[in-house]
Parts: sequence; structure tokens; C-alpha cells
Amino acid sequence: MSNMKAALLDVDGTLIDSNDAHATAWVEVLSGFGYPVPFERIRRLIGKGGDKLLPETVGLEKDSERYQQIVEHRSRLFRDVFLPKLSAFPGARELLEGLRERGLRLVVATSATAEEVGSLLDVAGVRDLVEKVKTSKDAKHSKPDPDIVQAALAAVSCDASEAVMLGDTPYDVEAASNAGVVSVALRCGGWDDESLSGARAIYDDPAELLARLDSSPFVAKGS
Repeated sequence: MSNMKAALLDVDGTLIDSNDAHATAWVEVLSGFGYPVPFERIRRLIGKGGDKLLPETVGLEKDSERYQQIVEHRSRLFRDVFLPKLSAFPGARELLEGLRERGLRLVVATSATAEEVGSLLDVAGVRDLVEKVKTSKDAKHSKPDPDIVQAALAAVSCDASEAVMLGDTPYDVEAASNAGVVSVALRCGGWDDESLSGARAIYDDPAELLARLDSSPFVAKGS
């Protein structure tokens, strides 16, 4: 069996189909504040936190009042309008059940806010399966910096060599790599294989990973 002890889990775009909703929420709020940014530009940055997205798109830094106003408006719009319409990817709960059955501890490592993450886990139907949750408040810098991955490892006293990160964006893959953690990527978040090429393995969605779980880096010996 594998020596892996923990699965570090992204949520948006990985367990639930939410990346387009996040991008649309950012576009609407930025437009309302006088920053017309195309959806396609925002969509390519989903997976990063606001601390990266806003400086890269409109030049606003985290310590500015306008930055805080935009982040608060976006979070409120997403929670009130978009989140109730979201759904889990097929196999999301069954995948996490399979990981637990194989002895892995489940730790969420997300750029989502602490206010959002509980509802996101409810949409995925997995809140009861997750042992620890680390959100944007637990990381000084969002993905692709390694902060959130390191926080997730610390939460379960796990070495980087004993964990695998599951995500859907290049930023998940890079954050894991920067923390010395192997990553597995899913295409369901909207990224192609070239963008996800740093991952140890790539699958279509949670259902495909579940079907191939015993040969995946989460379980396969020596992977």
C-alpha cells in the first residue's frame, strides 16, 4: 500500500462546478466599480485568491480600501446569487468516501473564504467527511504560493511526502509543487492537460478518479 496519509482537497472546480460562477461574480462586481474586465481574462485566474486576481486585473492591492470593498461585494454576490444554484460533480462524495476507506485523512485547502466554504462543502455533500478545513484566512498568500498547502499539512501534522493534493487549476498544481507535495488534477474545472502538466496524474472528474483510485497517486505504492 501507499505511504500516503492525507488528501489535500481543493473544492471549487474540483468537487463542485463553480468556476464559471466565480468568474461571473468577479466580472459583475468589477464592472459595478468601474472596472470592465472581460470574462475570459477573469476565468483564467480563477483558482487564485483576490490577493492575486485584483492586482493582476485592475491594479488594486490588498491594503487599499477599494480592494476590500470589491472583495466584500463579490463574496456577498457569490453567496447570495450564485452559490444556491451550484451542484456537485458526479462522484464527488463517493470519491471522498473512497479516500477515507483507504485510510486517508481529508483536509480542505481552498482559496475560498471562511464564510463561503461551509456552504460549498454542503453543495458537494461532503462536510461530514472532511477532518480539517483551511481557507483564505489561513494563508497570507493564495495559490500558487504554497501557504494554504502548508497550512493543510500542519493541520494534520503530515509531512509533504505523505500527502497528495487534488485540484483543478494550474495554481493548485503549482502550489502543491511549491510545498513539495504531489498533485492530482481534474479537467472538470476547465483546464487542458498542457496547463495541468505538472500534476502526477490527470483525470476527467471525481467519478473517473474514483473508478481508477487504486492505481492513482493517492493509493498506488511507489507512485
